[in-house]
Amino acid sequence: MTQKTSNTFSTSTHWGNYKIEVKDDQIAGVRAYDSDQDPSPISQSLLDVTDARVRVSQPMVREGFLKNGSHSDRTQRGRDPFIPVSWEKAYKLVASELNRVRSEHGSQSIYAGSYGWSSPGTLHIARWNMHRLLNLTGGFTDSVQSYSLAACEAIMPYVLDTSDNLMFDAPSWLDIAENAEFVVMFGGTALKNSQVSFGGLGAHTAKADMETAVNNGVQFVNISPIRDDVAHQFETEWFAPRPNTDTAIMLGMAYTLVTEDLHDKHFLDTYTVGFEQFLPYLMGERDGQPKTPEWAESISEMSANSIRSLARQMADKKTMIAVNWAIQRAQHGEQPFWMATVLASLLGEVGLPGRGLVFGLNAMHAVGSSKRPFVHWPSRTRGSNPLQHPRIPVARIADMLLNPGQPFQFDGKDLTYPDIRLIYWVGGNPFHHHQDINRLIKAWQQPETIIINDPFWTPTARYSDIVLPATTVLERNDLNFTNLDATITPMRQAIRPFAQAQSDYDIFHGIAQQMDVGEVFSEGRTEMEWIRHFYEEAKSRVKEAGQELPDFETFWLGEQLVVESGERRETAVEKFRSNPNGAPLPTPSGKIEIFSETIDGFGYDDCLGHPAWLPPLEWLGADISSKYPLHLLSNQPKTRLHSQLDFARTSKNAKKKEREPARMNPQDAADRGVQENDFIRIYNDRGACLSVVQLSETLRRGVIELPTGAWFNPANPNEQNSLEIHGNPNILTRDVGTSKLGQGPSPNSTLVEVEKYEGPIPEITVFDLPSISDGD
Repeated sequence: MTQKTSNTFSTSTHWGNYKIEVKDDQIAGVRAYDSDQDPSPISQSLLDVTDARVRVSQPMVREGFLKNGSHSDRTQRGRDPFIPVSWEKAYKLVASELNRVRSEHGSQSIYAGSYGWSSPGTLHIARWNMHRLLNLTGGFTDSVQSYSLAACEAIMPYVLDTSDNLMFDAPSWLDIAENAEFVVMFGGTALKNSQVSFGGLGAHTAKADMETAVNNGVQFVNISPIRDDVAHQFETEWFAPRPNTDTAIMLGMAYTLVTEDLHDKHFLDTYTVGFEQFLPYLMGERDGQPKTPEWAESISEMSANSIRSLARQMADKKTMIAVNWAIQRAQHGEQPFWMATVLASLLGEVGLPGRGLVFGLNAMHAVGSSKRPFVHWPSRTRGSNPLQHPRIPVARIADMLLNPGQPFQFDGKDLTYPDIRLIYWVGGNPFHHHQDINRLIKAWQQPETIIINDPFWTPTARYSDIVLPATTVLERNDLNFTNLDATITPMRQAIRPFAQAQSDYDIFHGIAQQMDVGEVFSEGRTEMEWIRHFYEEAKSRVKEAGQELPDFETFWLGEQLVVESGERRETAVEKFRSNPNGAPLPTPSGKIEIFSETIDGFGYDDCLGHPAWLPPLEWLGADISSKYPLHLLSNQPKTRLHSQLDFARTSKNAKKKEREPARMNPQDAADRGVQENDFIRIYNDRGACLSVVQLSETLRRGVIELPTGAWFNPANPNEQNSLEIHGNPNILTRDVGTSKLGQGPSPNSTLVEVEKYEGPIPEITVFDLPSISDGD
């Protein structure tokens, strides 16, 4: 009789740290730590990570590529069957392709920007391992920025501070609870987004911290097309403007503050530059249009009285302006972040604890959390890129692939797109996060070779030439510490790797050996030797700070450790306010820049030298706005991190009739003969997708919400511009940069129409294995 075994293992995910219960090498349970009073339900999806219907079982090569190599018919990506091969053959094939492309076209023809959250950990961060290999073998074309907040990353270093400081050195909810009276939220502060934090988190505290603010008497105002962008239990005054009009509303508020002499002249004189250059625009002296609340109402459909009243209340109370990341994922997305900085400067509260300005509260848990370690943790070096990091803006990947050798502008520079012949992707799914997927498919057909490491048959894996099966966090050893949370967590392997899956570290080490850099890549260390090395380095740093960590064996067999000082952090902006000359901001002037001579010098027509109201392009065509009268908001889902584990129970259980549900205002639905739970077709000139409608009064009229992350599932992969049947909004979004300055993604400037779908209902196939032929 076989003896059954049961064990518990600690692990870390982007949605929290958990204890994994294992029986007979199967995941039997996922439990939160007692210290986490609000754990994420996404954690339960870990129970399904070994689902054989979605796992890549061994190295796979697209049939056409295996037969014809770089001369294969690239239009057959996503259509050809796959052929299983051995790891030995896969390693040789990948190394051969990397060497061939580098020899024939140069290292810049290899694109490994490879955007995505991947998995937490220290050794097995997929992107870092890939970059280390490619840096050792000649370099590659990289990417900069993120899809989450590229416009912010571009504009804010010129205006206030780096995006990293503004996010991760931000005022906390507890600061707000103790110091603010009035919080005005542009775009809300949705708790669903605080489930996750890049690199992991030890306990979900956002809800409790917000409750502390409410209990302390802080008032909240939500300015958003979606009411439940703030959780219902927080009594909030709701204003529902037209999407993409936040800048106009802020300008109307600023006009009120200035004309009613409510602005802080001392703060402007001491801490800012450029108000005199901005004032003529605000007053209408430059363009003949004063930016009055009535003008703002004509654009935003938020009443002038409300705009004026809020401005007066903000001047009268200790105010925090909170700006959500989502509002800069739109055309001219740089403008609301810049204008919010100007508005907060007029109030004179920037740099006061818990007051002034904060970007991205609850956008992920780390933003607004007071939990930080008191040391900077070690990490593995990626090495340096011999090409001195040729980079493209991350959201311009389709432009790059479709326009090799063509010029483009970015952040004050005139650049040229490289001619990419090979893509290596790890830890992400561009067929989830990139806009206009039909256009991406055409772009994806341009490179000669596409390689991916992935545990799962994601849409990106299905559209690749070589697919290498990677392990999940539960199938390998690692440890996790992040500078955004105060925990250290052992990540002991809980179950055997699925089929022939290998860790990303082992995969890249295997390729490195084929390319004669294996020893340099590994530095002679095994997986466990690296883990011990990282821990001992962390232990040394903690000791230098006057505290102690346990020995490695105790840590490794134990649970998460909390490492925080308990002292409140003074933010960089607070230091600047206390000592503007001794602690200047990293802007060109060292002060807050209401007018930027640097940006003005770029001469861009879509990002001027001061914040301004610039309408989205689709608004400018009456034929487009009348043909597609609904504004699509493709926000973050509640039941997964982006598209991760879309096949698993937490995500699948929330779908309606197996589709990602869309929410509409009941009147908009009634106008189209649509009722609750009807199948609907959402469409525009770029494509169409199916969804199932949910009716909600929490959306203003004229808006439809369809969260991102449903795995791309065309009804017929052999048909160009096929109907997408799973509810992926990026079949509809427009692939255009926010501006020449930022070149970020602008999905939230998308117009669509909706109709009741009366045709046959296609079966969802993206969670079934692709066609696989006999192989090695």
